[in-house]
Amino acid sequence: MANDLQKRMFEEIACKELFEVARHSAYEYADSALTQRVYPSDEDIRRLDFFSEELSEDGVDGIDIVRELHQYGSPATVTSTGGRYFGLVNGGAVPVALAARWLSDFWDQNSALYKTSPIAGKLEEVCEHWLRQIFGLPQQVVAGFVSGTSTATLCGLAAGRYHVFRNQGWDVNAKGTRNAPRIRVVTSTHAHATVAKAVALLGIGVENIEWVDSDDQGRIVPECIPDLDATTILILQAGNVNSGSFDAFEALCRRANAAGAWVHIDGAFGLWAAASSTLSYLTRGIEAADSWSVDGHKTLNTPYDCGVVLCRHKATLAAALQASGSYIQYSGNRDGMLYTPEMSRRARAIELWATLKYLGRKGIDELVTGLHARAVQMAIGLRVEGFEILNDVLFNQVLVACETDEITEEIIRYIQESGECWVGGAKWFGRSVVRVSVCSWATTPDDISRSIRAFVEARNCVSDSVAKS
Repeated sequence: MANDLQKRMFEEIACKELFEVARHSAYEYADSALTQRVYPSDEDIRRLDFFSEELSEDGVDGIDIVRELHQYGSPATVTSTGGRYFGLVNGGAVPVALAARWLSDFWDQNSALYKTSPIAGKLEEVCEHWLRQIFGLPQQVVAGFVSGTSTATLCGLAAGRYHVFRNQGWDVNAKGTRNAPRIRVVTSTHAHATVAKAVALLGIGVENIEWVDSDDQGRIVPECIPDLDATTILILQAGNVNSGSFDAFEALCRRANAAGAWVHIDGAFGLWAAASSTLSYLTRGIEAADSWSVDGHKTLNTPYDCGVVLCRHKATLAAALQASGSYIQYSGNRDGMLYTPEMSRRARAIELWATLKYLGRKGIDELVTGLHARAVQMAIGLRVEGFEILNDVLFNQVLVACETDEITEEIIRYIQESGECWVGGAKWFGRSVVRVSVCSWATTPDDISRSIRAFVEARNCVSDSVAKS
């Protein structure tokens, strides 16, 4: 016989009112997301204090909870799904992917094994096949579906570490890194922060990285790369996090392959350039690497929490990440946990599959190429207004600077607080810059024009403030 709590939840499942309230709230949010402030107002943020309360003894009605979330939570979101968010490379959210995620959330599948979710296993297999085609990778490449590129990079480097140690007769899984033979990591001074984090987590040590100089666009300088060998992991970049630049993959992979080095390409957002009919030249040669990391929730615009590690060496990736246990029932089908560090894992490949199927090759091309076109529009428009553009706009990133670091930083603050659009800040060769990442399908030419006007207004207000002081 069901207890009172069970009865309440069975009733909520049966009557559907709870879900109807959530659906109505979601639709209301979607209707306003393209027009509301990009960053919440001070008052909306203050209203978040509503959630600061002690946990109740008896719980709260589910419908009230959803309504409170919408009333106090929705206005305090950053609308990264709209057309004027240019901060972190978040991407938007393709509508069909949101719908697929809603359905899969009701399924609530654990995608660890085929036996725990045949549908998740099948769609992971399909996505793996499609991704190989999109990126032009060899047929033996396998994919692991993880939370994002931070984890994907960790997985790729874990496979590389396993491979390099095994080539020296060392089983790192059994023996660990103490007294292990030498392992080298070579990468650019402009490598993403997640690379250093992965190197630290793997016990290699950030101090042991052999840092290589970058050119004025943030690309690794080939002539400065030291001699490579079979003890080396070379990390290259498809899409510098600030400038959007791409390393010279063709020549560098050829050199690394000849030396027996492992090559990992961090392609969080830039790897998708391979899908563009006009930008694919940027990724020429990536197929010769050993592992790759990429996000769906950036350039492809799946909902958040959708990363992928790709690896040429199936057995190596599995050996580096596989868990064992008598209760783990592997099958003759795809068992996704072989290629990820997690066991219990959300079935994130479902919305990735929906996005890829919905867009098709032409749609992915149009999406990726369109982001570049809007970035070029932003750069040209800002340059006309007297702003300095510091990078070659090869992909979706624009670096903007003003006369002084102080003015640049004040303009960033003013734009963010205005809610008109949202841009980030960064340091570029020691100089403060506005970092513009064009990454949402929803960004229109009008959004870019409106954002350019926000830059001009911010500069005028900052100039007036400086003059008065």
